[in-house]
Amino acid sequence: MGAETQVFTIGHSNHTLEGFLRLLAQHGITAVADVRSVPMSRLHPQFNRDDFSEALKQAGIAYSFLGKELGGRPQDPSWYVNGQVQYRLVALTEPFRKGIERVLAGAQKYRVALMCAEREPLDCHRGLLVAPALEKAGASVLHILADGNIEAHRDTMNRLLERFGFTQDDLFRSREELVEEACARQQERVAYTERPEPEEKVRVAP
Repeated sequence: MGAETQVFTIGHSNHTLEGFLRLLAQHGITAVADVRSVPMSRLHPQFNRDDFSEALKQAGIAYSFLGKELGGRPQDPSWYVNGQVQYRLVALTEPFRKGIERVLAGAQKYRVALMCAEREPLDCHRGLLVAPALEKAGASVLHILADGNIEAHRDTMNRLLERFGFTQDDLFRSREELVEEACARQQERVAYTERPEPEEKVRVAP
């Protein structure tokens, strides 16, 4: 894996379909890897899997669903602690590893953008889980922001460090250690948490 391998990420947020396709075209994206665990949106149905993949096809952009491998809401309960998904556990699994390998292989043939729903990569597992794994594997990750600008993943992590008041000249911890802690803190804020089932109310006869 060479450092020249690039993988982009993007959030569909509340973009119109036309606006989203323009963003992809602006950056020469030729394939979208959908990393949503549930590839649909009640608020923005233009991004529901069937219609969206067809729109991409019409625009000459390939589509692949990787929500089972790289999604932020895995089904295996062993990857949750107190109801919240743990990215560190997900990153160790075989499905996740295979998903990363598929993205890296695809990036040799296509200009790939990983797509999820959230506008901000720091609020999404694509920025806190998938992007770090890709960079660890030797890829260069670039986030397409909502305004069309590009942000290198390193700069995204710099913003996260600033958000938590970490200084990169820490005497006792490396930048890598600081980023790891910052990501763990951010995960606690934004990672998917299962909601407990409401207790069934028992009607008491008068």
